[in-house]
Amino acid sequence: MSSKTVQKLDRVVIRFAGDSGDGMQLTGDRFTSETAAMGNDLSTLPNFPAEIRAPQGTLPGVSSFQLHFADHDVLTPGDAPDVLVAMNPAALKANLADVPRGATIIVNTDEFSKRNLAKVGYAESPLDDGSLDSFHVHPVPLTSITVDALASFEGLTRKEKERAKNMFALGLLSWMYTRPTTGTEAFLTKKFGAHPEILEANLAALRAGWNYGETTEDLASSYEIAPAVMPPGTYRNITGNTALAHGLVAAAHQAKLPLVLGSYPITPASDILHTLSALKRHDVTTMQAEDEIAGIGIALGASFGGAIGVTTTSGPGVALKSEMIGLAVSLELPLVIVDVQRGGPSTGLPTKTEQSDLLQAMFGRNGESPVPIIAPSTPADCFDAAFEAVRIATAYRTPVFLLSDGYLANGSEPWAVPEVADLPDLRVEFASAPNGVDDKGEPVFHPFLRDPETLARPWAIPGTAGLEHRIGGIEKADVTGNISYDPDNHDRMTRLRAAKVAGIAGIPDLVVEDPSGSASLLVLGWGSTQGPIAAAVRAVRNAGHSVASAHLRHLNPFPANLGEVLRSYDRVVVPEMNLGQLSMLLRAEFLVDVRPHTSVRGLPFSTVDLADVILTHLEEVK
Repeated sequence: MSSKTVQKLDRVVIRFAGDSGDGMQLTGDRFTSETAAMGNDLSTLPNFPAEIRAPQGTLPGVSSFQLHFADHDVLTPGDAPDVLVAMNPAALKANLADVPRGATIIVNTDEFSKRNLAKVGYAESPLDDGSLDSFHVHPVPLTSITVDALASFEGLTRKEKERAKNMFALGLLSWMYTRPTTGTEAFLTKKFGAHPEILEANLAALRAGWNYGETTEDLASSYEIAPAVMPPGTYRNITGNTALAHGLVAAAHQAKLPLVLGSYPITPASDILHTLSALKRHDVTTMQAEDEIAGIGIALGASFGGAIGVTTTSGPGVALKSEMIGLAVSLELPLVIVDVQRGGPSTGLPTKTEQSDLLQAMFGRNGESPVPIIAPSTPADCFDAAFEAVRIATAYRTPVFLLSDGYLANGSEPWAVPEVADLPDLRVEFASAPNGVDDKGEPVFHPFLRDPETLARPWAIPGTAGLEHRIGGIEKADVTGNISYDPDNHDRMTRLRAAKVAGIAGIPDLVVEDPSGSASLLVLGWGSTQGPIAAAVRAVRNAGHSVASAHLRHLNPFPANLGEVLRSYDRVVVPEMNLGQLSMLLRAEFLVDVRPHTSVRGLPFSTVDLADVILTHLEEVK
């Protein structure tokens, strides 16, 4: 019977950090899954190098995974870790500046050799020079203990045994925070079932880590975080990319149409392709194209053929797809373009997050070619945003931009799985017969005879008798769809396409959260800034100040009441992870002097920093 105490906490932030080959993403993901199964609310932030195998033991090669979980609602992955697990000196040095004084640091002492210390500029080990005296440091020889625990596995090399040290770390942290390991054991069984010795070695390392926590005198306590109170329902932990993929499939199911993805792999969007490729049984077809242009060509061709065409990419891929997006605007066919934004320009920061593609989505095509734009706000919200993108694309026969980002794509949170019966019906009617007459009074199909409510043109399946019509990028005549160079017709078609997007129905008014009803300052965000903004606003209100907040999902067209909302406050602050792109659009559209607060560090906003910004603006408004 253990004599160790169990302390109750309401929240904790843990960061696993190590070399990019140390399995920190897997470790964090498994700890997250077990935490979700315990009923805690949570938010995660994976952070890893762009290189497939960065130089071992160096600062650029550090990979980390941060998890914030609590017995109440969690809005962000946390500003700073309460616990840092550092697998080598590089992991310690790369993350130490984020760790507050008094926090816990668990270090793998086996990796603190002179060679590894020198790689990151340590003249002396920080474990010996007193620089960590203000932290609770637990030196653990993770590698050697793991190897000793696997001594009986004679069929494995020492290197193979060392690879299991991440499972030892997972077992240790699972003991510290009373997480079960049954889910991880099942995961390992599925992953390594065909290799019994590797499976047993990983299970043995996991159990050794748990037992070390239970028996070592260095750790006097474990910790317990009660489940969060959540509405009844079925929950699962989900990343933004997975939620987005499921949202697309659910929307296709509700539209009673096949889903076709044409995609070229690109970080951080590739997991959408991976997820959808495993869902063929749900009438999903995925095609990995040879390049970005081919990917969107496949998707647009599928839409022409009567399917829901989707293409997934990131900022550089959008640049390559721009001409084909313009063709989709001209043809007025449904198409969903998923842009999982990352740091730019060019290759930029492939594995880091940013919101810098808004203006590209808005204007990055030749000619007047307006496209609806939707931005999810959380990993789970990616499901609903994808569903909404398909609704608009199919109802209005238009390409739709869905702007996710790297933080949402790779981050995770609990998701309440919806009932299929509660999802809206998205079925559309295909053209089935001629809809007009020619000069001779004969029945004829007019491909641009518009629905008076939506201004959408008919969607005609190729091969349907009597519905033959021209397609292509050259301007079409209104109603007939014949090629036209008439100036007045081009003006009319341009304005009709713009009016169709501007008139999209079903976009709810912007909801403002202003508990006091007397706030003079509005903090307005879009996309993944919702969590940090909400957390910062909560902190400012808890300090006794009045501040209003609102969040945009629809960026084109804007909610109908947006202008009225903006003009209702003395000051509007817009935090965004770019240099002020939404602020520019709002100023141009509504002539309101919104104040941008910008960051392009490849990381989400800090709650503390945002709260300070809000307080500064409140002082200025006074």
